[in-house]
Amino acid sequence: MTVSEILAQLREMGSAQTLKTFINHGGPADKMYGVKVGDMKTIVKKVKKNHELSMGLYRSGNSDAQYLAGLIADEKKISKADLQEWVEGATWYMLSEYTVAWIAAESRFGWELGLEWIESPREMTADAGWSTLANLVSIKPDEELDFAHIIQLIERVEATIHQAPNRVRYAMNSFLLCVGGYMPLLTERCIAAARKIGVVTVDMGGTACKVPQIEDYLKKMEGRGVIGKKKKMARC
Repeated sequence: MTVSEILAQLREMGSAQTLKTFINHGGPADKMYGVKVGDMKTIVKKVKKNHELSMGLYRSGNSDAQYLAGLIADEKKISKADLQEWVEGATWYMLSEYTVAWIAAESRFGWELGLEWIESPREMTADAGWSTLANLVSIKPDEELDFAHIIQLIERVEATIHQAPNRVRYAMNSFLLCVGGYMPLLTERCIAAARKIGVVTVDMGGTACKVPQIEDYLKKMEGRGVIGKKKKMARC
């Protein structure tokens, strides 16, 4: 399938209700059709991983196509420059926190880019940075992670989360959740951080979505016996 053929199929898959939902969540109304992720996966089954196609879809500027690009991206072929292009093109959190962060974390540039992006003054780039680091700890063995640096990042979240831009606050909260959930030696440290931070407020655009409460979330993971159980891949 070509980029044009996929865009045409996405246009047919789009629905007014899904488009409205995405717009309420901050999606760009003039750059999306409103396609459910489940419907997109029928295309993923056909094209599988395809680096060239994923790059073409992302460059289309259509948000549905850009999300799909992440589902078929080849993490072994994507370059640092490609990922930088992607983060600069992320217009809302479905791209910055999922598409870009997933593939960056799965690539060999995840740690480097995550640390670089969290320094950005641009909200979506910093958002992608924290989300990349969160995804990274969920898939990398603990022995491959820099514990000392991650503890420094926890301390940074403690000190700055309430002053950070809207979606960056959400991503910082997610970072603590992932560190606590996937790195057992730091679970209690993240719970302590959550207690120090208190309630994290994020504007969800009038939707019913809520910011996960770290201590409650981690206690539930502990109850299910899944603390420290790594994922095979970031994307889903």
